[in-house]
Amino acid sequence: MKLIGAFTAIFMGLFATTVAAQSVLNTILNEGVLRVGTTGDWNPMTMKDPATNTYRGYDIDVMTELAKDLDVEVEFVATDWKTLVSGVTAGTYNITGSASISPSRAKAAGYSNSYFSVATVPLIHSKYVGVYNDWEDLNNPDVTVAATLGTTQEQQVKLFFPNANIRIVEAPARDFQEVLSGRAHAHITSNVEAATLVDKYDQLTIVPVKEPRARTPIAMLLPQDDQVWINYVNTWITLKREGGFFQELGAKWRLSN
Repeated sequence: MKLIGAFTAIFMGLFATTVAAQSVLNTILNEGVLRVGTTGDWNPMTMKDPATNTYRGYDIDVMTELAKDLDVEVEFVATDWKTLVSGVTAGTYNITGSASISPSRAKAAGYSNSYFSVATVPLIHSKYVGVYNDWEDLNNPDVTVAATLGTTQEQQVKLFFPNANIRIVEAPARDFQEVLSGRAHAHITSNVEAATLVDKYDQLTIVPVKEPRARTPIAMLLPQDDQVWINYVNTWITLKREGGFFQELGAKWRLSN
């Protein structure tokens, strides 16, 4: 029995070592690079400057800090919303920036602990101010509501407006551009992006709905079966939250939570 117990202990030790050796965390540390998938089209979370091929935003600051604490370089890998999950599962990148937590994504990828949350609001062209004042005003066949393929809003727009005409556009096109161009009456997005859009475009207005919908936690996507890497990221998030990092970053990018 002692021999069997000793063998079991050795086997479990070897198994744990093998699992750890296969973790993305070990790959990152060995290669000295953290590869981050980011879309570059979610202001103020991730914004890409095509002229310099560089990124800025809340997510970019978070991942830069994570890489610094890992003592590695950070490499931002361009992706889009429809391939965000597949990029993680294929190993194109080690982690993503902020993504809404959803059951469909969780079927294929793992999530970190959440560190922020968003809610959905509708936006319209400013010429429709007073015409559309709440959610149900947009839910009719005479209204076209846009969403971007692969985003959480693609599913939400079909749920919120079953009677409306739904227009789905594919990145790099964006749903709010459909409203600006007159091809759609409205689109929906997070309250975070909505605030930045109305600051940037006078033609866009947030519909004064009684309350936002679909308050959703956001987190980082990681390989689903890599608990070592997930545990590390969750520990890092906990320590950074306790140290005030996320609160300070939220203030920098004018985010409310």
